[in-house]
Amino acid sequence: MATVPSKSRTIVYPSRDGRPIGETPVHRDLLVELVHGLQRRFAGDPMVYVSGNMLVYYVPGDKRRHVSPDVWMARGVPNRDRDYFLIWEEPRGPEMVIELTSRSTRQEDLEKKFALYRDVLRVSEYFLFDPRAEYLDPPLRGFRLIDGQYVPIQPIDGRFPSEVAGVHLVRDGQRLVLYDPVTRTRLLTVEEALERADAARQQAEAARQNAEAQVRAQDEELERLRRQLDDLRRTESSSRPAGE
Repeated sequence: MATVPSKSRTIVYPSRDGRPIGETPVHRDLLVELVHGLQRRFAGDPMVYVSGNMLVYYVPGDKRRHVSPDVWMARGVPNRDRDYFLIWEEPRGPEMVIELTSRSTRQEDLEKKFALYRDVLRVSEYFLFDPRAEYLDPPLRGFRLIDGQYVPIQPIDGRFPSEVAGVHLVRDGQRLVLYDPVTRTRLLTVEEALERADAARQQAEAARQNAEAQVRAQDEELERLRRQLDDLRRTESSSRPAGE
């Protein structure tokens, strides 16, 4: 990365731009779902960073030159807490971006951000998704940076492959699903992951209780056999003739 003048490090960069996370609950919930899905997928890799709706600054010292991708990730970037992302202080910038298009962002997503991601940030993959299919036709699009230009990504069985994330993006009504082409299964949502974890916990608890019940039953059976043996011994002793 380029050397940054020391005075730029004293600048206080805002962590918010005052804009809402999502225009509608659909956009907001989908943003959270996608970020958490990618974070869970790369949870074991300390050098993959996933974020969403975070201010990304790309010109040292200029607090106005920033962008806030809905969902994005980068490999080779430490997975640690940040209030904002300064590209010149990181190993690299966003590699894959997903924008959830809405009425207020469609023009920006298709023109300004398209050019910014392609020409300035050099984002390898750019996906746009219109959850309600109101502004984009088709509602899911993908582009890959090749020789400085964004080339449309060709879908595979209706799925748009991301080489950066190693997943396919699939439209499912108003949702954007992450699909694992290796396991041929979709990644779980937050709610599904919690439900599965809770089911596993309940199953483990039931197994523990069953094991404890079996141990108690075995202990009771051993105690019954001990009493039976003691009774047999007392009976045998009392039945012996005196002097024996």
